[in-house]
Amino acid sequence: MADSMGSAASAPEQHPDEPHRGGLAQRLNWLRAGVLGANDGIVSVAAVVVGVAGATTSVPAIVTAGLAALVGGAISMALGEYVSVSSQRDSERALIAKERRELAEMPEEELEELTGLYEQRGLSPETARQVAIELTEHDALAAHLSAELGIDQDDVVSPWHAALASAVAFTCGAILPMLTILLPPELRIPVTFVAVLIALALTGYVAAWIGGSSRGRAMIRVVIGGALALAATFAIGSLLGTTVAG
Repeated sequence: MADSMGSAASAPEQHPDEPHRGGLAQRLNWLRAGVLGANDGIVSVAAVVVGVAGATTSVPAIVTAGLAALVGGAISMALGEYVSVSSQRDSERALIAKERRELAEMPEEELEELTGLYEQRGLSPETARQVAIELTEHDALAAHLSAELGIDQDDVVSPWHAALASAVAFTCGAILPMLTILLPPELRIPVTFVAVLIALALTGYVAAWIGGSSRGRAMIRVVIGGALALAATFAIGSLLGTTVAG
């Protein structure tokens, strides 16, 4: 009975809608990369196939252009995410190593620094000192990384996760316009426009949900941007197709 009460006391109740669990940066990282990858796959590949469809009704030409955009875009997205997140990870690792070295070489100075940080957050000097001492005794490195840098050493983002999520999501997003553009000539453009804008609204909603921002505003932004991209490429394709035919 006492053990169960002690366990309950050591594990305070948490709100289910708040991100208390570990690995938050990892999950948000690949979710963000996945949503952005899907959005880019939808817009970029749709813009290419709509533009080509505006210039010609040749299915092989449209499919070739779409596949080239899909493969090139997926590789580009994955590479971009990998490089970006690798830089972030390397910076975080360097900061962790620096903090570990400082704790080993100047523990007293680091304790004073931690105390000062908690004083700046509103604690009295006595309380700040006691908190700093207790946290240092528990896990000095974790305490300093959290208070000074906002870093969790067990939650450093993975560039491979971000790259894979981005490439897969880009491909999944690109499949939609690749399928709708294969419809009969009189249907392919309007159906592609409608399907793409609906899909963009969904990705905008999910992105806003992940970030905790306004769903409606995010959906409107991506839908308007996607509509402009499709309209512009279709107009260019139609113009060039007419010019070449003439």
